[in-house]
Formats: sequence, structure tokens, C-alpha cells
Amino acid sequence: MNKPLRRIALFCGLLILTLLIRDNWLQYAQADSLREDPKNRRVAIARYATPRGDIIVDGKAITGHATTKGDFKYKRTYKDGAMWAPVTGFVSQAYGANQLESIEDGILTGNDDRLFFRNTLDMITGKAKEGGNVVTTLNGAAQKAAYDGLKAQGGKGAVAAIEPSTGKILALASFPSYDPSTIAGGSTADEEAWKKLQKKANPDDPMLNRALREVYPPGSTFKVVTAAAALENGLYTDPDGKTDTPLPWTMPGTTTVLKNDGNIPCKNATLRVALQWSCNTVFGKIGSDLENEKMLEQAKKFGFNEEQFTPVRTSASVFSDDMNKSQTALSSIGQFNTATSPLQMAMVASAVANDGELMKPYMVDELQAPNVDPVEKTEPEPMSRPLSAKNAQILQSMMETVVSEGTGKNAQIDGVTVGGKTGTAQHGVGNSKNPYAWFISYAKTDEGSPVAVAVVIEDDNAVREDISGGGLAAPIAKSVMEAVINSKR
Repeated sequence: MNKPLRRIALFCGLLILTLLIRDNWLQYAQADSLREDPKNRRVAIARYATPRGDIIVDGKAITGHATTKGDFKYKRTYKDGAMWAPVTGFVSQAYGANQLESIEDGILTGNDDRLFFRNTLDMITGKAKEGGNVVTTLNGAAQKAAYDGLKAQGGKGAVAAIEPSTGKILALASFPSYDPSTIAGGSTADEEAWKKLQKKANPDDPMLNRALREVYPPGSTFKVVTAAAALENGLYTDPDGKTDTPLPWTMPGTTTVLKNDGNIPCKNATLRVALQWSCNTVFGKIGSDLENEKMLEQAKKFGFNEEQFTPVRTSASVFSDDMNKSQTALSSIGQFNTATSPLQMAMVASAVANDGELMKPYMVDELQAPNVDPVEKTEPEPMSRPLSAKNAQILQSMMETVVSEGTGKNAQIDGVTVGGKTGTAQHGVGNSKNPYAWFISYAKTDEGSPVAVAVVIEDDNAVREDISGGGLAAPIAKSVMEAVINSKR
């Protein structure tokens, strides 16, 4: 071969090699970015070419599908969408997806790698592609009780309920809410609905998942954590022994007297009486005596200061470090910088009810293939042990006194042992805004403790003097607990 031909052959070979490299680069290195490029309509068209799998509660689908005109053949529909939105999230032809619809998108669309062999078999047999299902841990009756209770209050709020022995989330309600069906398509109507749901247009922020993503000052419900710290650190061991709590009590390093609400028996009160009547002085002094490090350690054992994944992410609850004794005292009664999600406080009640062991909370029980064969099963997993069994049982007896004889009487259920704690958390600069009403609780039957609940109500229109955890939040917690108990009978 003469020299010019060799050069041409070499050049052609280089061109072919370059094309091969480029082709492999596109197919492998850039595959994900090209697939996820918003300008790539082929992926979106394929995504909505078949019905999504369903999200399941109590063996029934709470989702569905409808046909649409245009490139996208199917869109998502929801049953009781506003009630279930904090669980499902949304999936939209125009606005993407969030929460379970996003996290489990691979299973629901049928694109998960774990469905590869089934998809290949369907391709060979000519069967249309299908999505798998997400089976939740939710209890439909408990969810309805939670949502209806919040709706009846008319303000904003949230409910979280957990099965203490497993960590299964039984209810997750937020109000106000929204119907994800209204934004599932790509029409002008969907666009208008989306705009009306944004916080800028709607200050009530109905798309905010208050059960998982909002943190509030927990007020006196945090005294359960403080009582646990007192017991675990040996500061007090007898719930009926007198505490060293003068009245009035001035916070260390200040001239500020920590006040109690009303004329209640707090001087040297026992732990039981102090929790029964919610004595700020007793629990503030406990926090001050234990100091920041020990209180922080106890809060972390309950899950504070870290995000939880259920698998939906939960905002981290907050108990600060580097606080002086006075600041620690205020934080120990659920004020100052202390802030928590409703799920976090349900976890606190759950750990107490489960004899001191905190189970990791989760809301997906099983992922299923289109033929309902299991793809993945969630097993209960211990998360931590905030209390010994002995101290947990002491704290149970104290919380049960709160309901039987104290501020939580509105949560009483005939024939069922209920433990709880009320809370009214200060809100706004100088406590200028209406406080938040809290209630955390658990129920016990002969078979054990089937449910622990946290409820928070924020009602800007309520008469300030009428706001209390026992008055606003406890009745909702009661209805959720009753729903769970009745569903097991």
C-alpha cells in the first residue's frame, strides 16, 4: 500500500475510533444526564405511557390513574387525596414528584432495576409494561380520625401515630392539605391549581407536610424527655418522692423567676405530681441541675438533632448544645431553642410505651412487583434505648396519672389505659402570638400498646385563653387511638 493510501486508511480508522468512543460516551457516561434532561420528552412520554402502580393502605389502593389527551397517555389520580397527601406526596406531568411518589418512583413506574427480569419476560411475551405497588404501614381508620379531627378544629396542625413495638407509622395527617389529583396533569387547570397552592399565593402553605417537615416548640410535652433524663441519670428515682424544688425558683445566673401556670402544687412536688400538673419549676430545675450535656444526651437518644427517613425525610428536631443553666432550664420545659416535629414527639411517647426501646419509624411495609410478588420487605429495627425498662414503666405510671387525674383527662378511653402529656407552647416574640396546643399519648390494652400519638394545633383565630393541649389536641389523639384499637378487634 502506498503512502497516501496508508494515510487515508489511518485517518478513516481514527474517525471510526472517534465515533465509537463518542457513541460509548453518550450511551454510558452521559446516559443518566441525557435521560434526566428536561428537554428530553421521550423519557417523559415513556414515563406516562403506562399506568403507575399503586400506593396501598389496608390492602386497598388509595391511588389510581386516568387517561389524558396529548403525548402523555396517563396521569395519576388519588382517593381522598387531601387526607393522604402527607403520605403519598404528588406526581405531576408538569411539576415532577415528591415524597413516596418520588422515592419509590422506580417501583411505581416499573423501571426499578429489581424488575429487570420481569420486564424482559414481558417484552418477550409482548405483555404491556406495568408498575409495581408500594404497600404502606398506614391504618386507614386512624388516618381518617386524625384528618377529620384536624379539619374540625379549622386551624393548622398535624398528627403522627406510631405502633410502639415495631415503629410502623399508622397515621400521618397535616392540615390544611391539598388534593394531588388537581396538579397531576399538564393542563391550564393544573397550572392554575399549582399556583394557588404555593406559599406566596396561599400563606397557609397547604403543601407543607407539617407532620414531618415543620418543627414547633413542644412546650410541656418535652417534660417527658426531662423526666426521663432525671430517672436515667439518677437525679430522682422515686416518682412519689419529693423533689428539691423551692417556690419561687429563680433561674441560675439571672433574677428571673420561672413561673408556673396557675395556682398548682409545685413546691417540692414529686415527679408524678409535677407531670400531672405540668410544673415548670420542677422540670426547669431538673434541666438546670443536670445541665446541658446530660439533657442533650437524653434528647439525642429519643432522636433529636438528626433527620429521620421514613423513607420520606423528616426535619431534624432541635435541642441545643452550649447552653448555660438558665437556658437549659427553659429548653427542658420545651421552650427557648427547643423545636420538634410531630413525628419526633410520637417517637418519644412510643419509646416510653415500648418499655424504653425506640423503634425506627417507617411507613413502607413492602414493595411489590406488578404481579404482587414481594420485591423488598421492611423489617422492624431498634433505633435506640432512651430508658431502661424499669424507668420506662415508672414514666408510664406518671403519664397515666396525667390522663386519669391531671391535665389530660380528655384522652380517657373506657376500658383502656392511656398515658399522656399536654403542652401549650409559647409562640412569637415575647409570646405575642397564640400558643401551640400539644398532646402526646399512648394506649395500652391487654395485648400491649398498639399506638402512640402526637398532635399539635396552631390556631391563630382561637381565643388565647381557650388554647390548651388538653382542650384542643387531646380529643384528636383520643379518636386516633380509638380507631387503632377498634381496627384490631
